[in-house]
Amino acid sequence: MIIIRKIFLVVFTIGLMVACSSSSDDGPSGKTDNFDRGALLTNLADNIIIPAFEDLKTKLSALDIARTSFVNDKNQSNLEALSDAWLEAYKTWQYVEMFNIGKAEERGGEEFGFVSFFNIHPLTVSDVQNASANGNYDLDSANFHDAQGFPALDFLIHGVADSDVEAIDKFTSNASKDGYAKYLLDVINQMSTLNNSILSDWKNNYRSTFVNGTSNSVTSSLNKIVNDFIFYYEKLLRAKKIGTPAGNFSNAPLPETVEAFYKKDVSKDLALIGLKAAQDFYNGKQYNGASTGESFKTYLEFLDRNDLAILINTRFDNARQKIQVLDNNFVNQINTDNTKMTEAYDALQLAVVNLKIDMIQAFGVVVDFTDADGD
Repeated sequence: MIIIRKIFLVVFTIGLMVACSSSSDDGPSGKTDNFDRGALLTNLADNIIIPAFEDLKTKLSALDIARTSFVNDKNQSNLEALSDAWLEAYKTWQYVEMFNIGKAEERGGEEFGFVSFFNIHPLTVSDVQNASANGNYDLDSANFHDAQGFPALDFLIHGVADSDVEAIDKFTSNASKDGYAKYLLDVINQMSTLNNSILSDWKNNYRSTFVNGTSNSVTSSLNKIVNDFIFYYEKLLRAKKIGTPAGNFSNAPLPETVEAFYKKDVSKDLALIGLKAAQDFYNGKQYNGASTGESFKTYLEFLDRNDLAILINTRFDNARQKIQVLDNNFVNQINTDNTKMTEAYDALQLAVVNLKIDMIQAFGVVVDFTDADGD
């Protein structure tokens, strides 16, 4: 009991020190920090964030073209082409999902922001079916956050609706076939419109605010992007992709909550891409390129925390190895050998400690989101 009290006292003291220093421009532990945060923020904006949103714009445009081709000629070949376009856009989304900052955080609520319109899973299928049947829906409403985005498209393209035998039946013989086609159009339009708005704001307005927000205050660009990165890694990658389906936060596994539940055989790919996106961002690696610039890693090195900079990459690599041995279909993996899923979760969790405690303290940043999943 004495040891526990001592640990609590140390953690409390450190948290108090960090909180007291976070509202100034000083670096970790109150010491002057001469690291070029402007170069870091510029690299993140110009070489990673904006190019990723631009690529998502291209992929969503290709998705809509595939949708048009399918709606005009509803055959299996065109449905498969639509599926391929959906997957390519979904893969690109993995690189964008962590950037809940600027205009992105203005939409969708406090916790998930713009993610609410793109990737809330599990999907509430009944909402999609009812909306397609009666045409009564508002995709801007919080009631439809879990009935749109990539999960809704997954069901529309790959899932089988009530009374149907094949996925294509929704659009050819189902009583709500016209409604399903309209819902497909509206979901893609919603995603494209929102992404275009965020991208336009980055290029014409927010980039300047972001790269010039070089202080280390609670509302600074550095503080916000560090928190967004950690939130993505902990909540959307570790928990949503692996931990929740594996049952880490429940009394039993929940395979129905896996990402891309109706396509299923791409769930591992999406998890691996999500991890790569996080690691590339940490290392300041340009989107779709090999060059690296100032990053969280180089910031740690500047602070003489090369040990931590290396360890975090090691944690990422070890987690990747645990995910790579999983079945391509996470539902199969959970139903046959869920232990491997929980091992992947444990490997991802090790990096959470390094990011959320060690890196945060080194940067003098304060965590701005609530941890309620019991870890």
